Amino acid sequence: IEAASKYSTVDTLKQQYRFIPAKYKDCYLVYILTEMSGCTSMVFTRTCDATRLLAFILRNLNIRAIPISGQMTQAKRLGALNKFKSGECNVLVCTDVASRGLDIPSVDMVINYDIPTNSKDYIHRVGRTARAGRSGVAISLVNQYELEWYLQIEKLIGKKLPEYPAQEEEVLQYLESVTEAKRLSQMKLKEIGGTKKRRGGDDEDEDIERYLGVKGKSSKKVKRK
Repeated sequence: IEAASKYSTVDTLKQQYRFIPAKYKDCYLVYILTEMSGCTSMVFTRTCDATRLLAFILRNLNIRAIPISGQMTQAKRLGALNKFKSGECNVLVCTDVASRGLDIPSVDMVINYDIPTNSKDYIHRVGRTARAGRSGVAISLVNQYELEWYLQIEKLIGKKLPEYPAQEEEVLQYLESVTEAKRLSQMKLKEIGGTKKRRGGDDEDEDIERYLGVKGKSSKKVKRK
């Protein structure tokens, strides 16, 4: 029997997973990005809303992140992509819209913040790194609700992946600051949503870009805490 290798991943890609409680997923993401702070990283989420929220959270924690999703205009997507490619932002938080068709020459690490429901999307996502003979890292954060999808991915690629090594006590040192950053980010998104309704326009992207580009009041609140 000959197994088709259509959906295989390259040998220069180091693939790992971490099985975690859903409530600590943000904490693990911040821990990994902090540990690999010198890397260019793509963080894949399931929804457009999640890209915005995560970018706000990471920015509040002084991680240079920018969101990109299908809800943004083409001009805004290109703007975000250029900031990532130029190194102004080294973390691109994205939906599967960024898993194919984009010209991103060098990505050190891919993090599956949300496990894709379609296993083939995993192949496209991790294919953003370890390109043209270079090495790369792909880490999947798997919570208790995503285990079945993750097992389907292992079945598709035909291998059991090793676990990402991390001491939970070290990871949970970030819990307080991550929780506060999330609270501030959710407040900011509600504020942007309210402003959008009052204006009756569709300028949410401008508000997000303005907020992500400068240190606003929210960042100062984190420092005082």
